[in-house]
Amino acid sequence: MSLDSLSMILVARLNEMREKGISKGPEHIISGVKPAADGSGPRCYLEGYGNREFLRMNSNSYLGLSLHPGVIAAEEKAAREFGTGPGAVRFISGTYGPHVQLESRLAEFHGRQAAMIFNAAYAAVMGVLPQLITDKTIVLSDTLNHNCIINGVRLARPAWKYVYRHLDMTDLEAKLHACIGHAKRLLVVSDGIFSMRGDFVPLHELTAICHQYEEHFAEGIVTIIDDSHGIGAFGQSGRGVEEFTGSRADILVATLGKALGVNGGYVVADKSIIDYLRETAQFYVYSNPITPSEAAAASQALALLDGPVGQEMLVRLRSLTRRFEVGLLQMSLEIIEGEHPIVPLMIRDTEKTTALVQYLFEHGILATGLNYPVVPEGDQEIRFQVSACHTEQDIDFVLNVLNGFSS
Repeated sequence: MSLDSLSMILVARLNEMREKGISKGPEHIISGVKPAADGSGPRCYLEGYGNREFLRMNSNSYLGLSLHPGVIAAEEKAAREFGTGPGAVRFISGTYGPHVQLESRLAEFHGRQAAMIFNAAYAAVMGVLPQLITDKTIVLSDTLNHNCIINGVRLARPAWKYVYRHLDMTDLEAKLHACIGHAKRLLVVSDGIFSMRGDFVPLHELTAICHQYEEHFAEGIVTIIDDSHGIGAFGQSGRGVEEFTGSRADILVATLGKALGVNGGYVVADKSIIDYLRETAQFYVYSNPITPSEAAAASQALALLDGPVGQEMLVRLRSLTRRFEVGLLQMSLEIIEGEHPIVPLMIRDTEKTTALVQYLFEHGILATGLNYPVVPEGDQEIRFQVSACHTEQDIDFVLNVLNGFSS
């Protein structure tokens, strides 16, 4: 059959997206990485730009562990021992020793009974939510929750869904109260760190509200937090919003692909929940896991995080983040301050955001502009992301370039 008609429709839609300024455009291809040298952190090379060097200020690798020699060595060793791929889904013949070891270490790291890994954090959320939401469940979700939570809830088809105002615990409680008598189970789901802003859920307040109302629901209230941007980058020891707020969710989802520098996602919870999810979560049951070598690399990254190397990295990360924030504030630029290494520079205009991103690129800096509808109209921003592999020289370089634009 001819695809001519469909192609015309899709081309028109792409053109419409470009005209509205919401198209992501062509992807830059990283063709090489230059190691840290002469007081600067790593630089990358892009295909089509020759020997020009670029500083990445838009990477989720908050600790720089993807380039750590110990993590690379662990992955190489496991690849030689087990091969490059699992060869099957977990329940057939795709479970390897490194998978089990990683799950054990993740459970211990988070103080939970059990853990299970997925091939991505997106898949983890999409796999977990439908198994815990029934037609007698109401879901409460933060307005700025990640796309994976939004789609996970859609896939689950709950009895009803309420969206509460961003981080507004008064609105959450009001909507929770309105659910009394209308559901057997209530599920409250939120990002831990919100990826567009770097702010965090007040988990201690959220859980306290849930405990107050739990007796009104026959099957209780379940709290689920996706702390993919928090683990390894937030909290004194990198245990995310749970550590920072001194509280705990019933179920925690996170990623191996950001601060831990590898690939994959995971969930930690009580053993009964993990046992159930292992049998029913379709994104787990019917998808290959991460490779054994990736699991081994993630275990090594977790060991580094949970030791003196990790502590040193976290201290450095907080220091560099604050240095960057102070420099931006001294230029009278608007930011959202916080301890997390996501530093949003609020531009609040699509054309200006696009122009500044291009200016940074021309000066060897990779940064991500976020325009409507990715963020609400008026919240257009450039999301800078600091890494422990950056140096003070790198931070000052970015600040100097920004100062040139603003002047």
